[in-house]
Amino acid sequence: MISRTHALTALALLAVFGAGILLFATTGKSEKTPTVTRNALAQTSHVQGAPNRSLILSRVVIDPGASLASHHHLGPQVARIQSGVLRYTVLRGSVTVRRGESDANPVIVRKIKAGQTGSLHAGEWIVEQPSDIHQAANKTSKPVVIYLATLLKTGAPPATPVSPPSSR
Repeated sequence: MISRTHALTALALLAVFGAGILLFATTGKSEKTPTVTRNALAQTSHVQGAPNRSLILSRVVIDPGASLASHHHLGPQVARIQSGVLRYTVLRGSVTVRRGESDANPVIVRKIKAGQTGSLHAGEWIVEQPSDIHQAANKTSKPVVIYLATLLKTGAPPATPVSPPSSR
């Protein structure tokens, strides 16, 4: 017959083992990979004065820990940070960071030149030209939300990956 001490020890071990399984089940799951999601909210390919071009309004959400590889856009793009903080690196070209409404004398916050990295905060915006090569990342614990207006050749991708320029 099993002694009372042995039975209590066995029950205690089962409880510890069960708690370990429960703890693993709630914390041992693999975390999802941070993603970047782009949604085209509106667009038209009937842009007066810009034949064969499409004007696209997009919303991009960058999860905490996610990054955007080196890229450029085949047409000009205006990007406004709605929420969060985006680490933005210019590899070639430069961008001027502005704050405020564009029709109400926006303030120039700073310029990010080739080889420099800066933070873009909610309410700030930039204009990227096709010659600007850049990359970005969300190094914070909250998502970054960006609204984009892009003028592209009809059918062109929203972003074109590039190899980072070599430093000579």
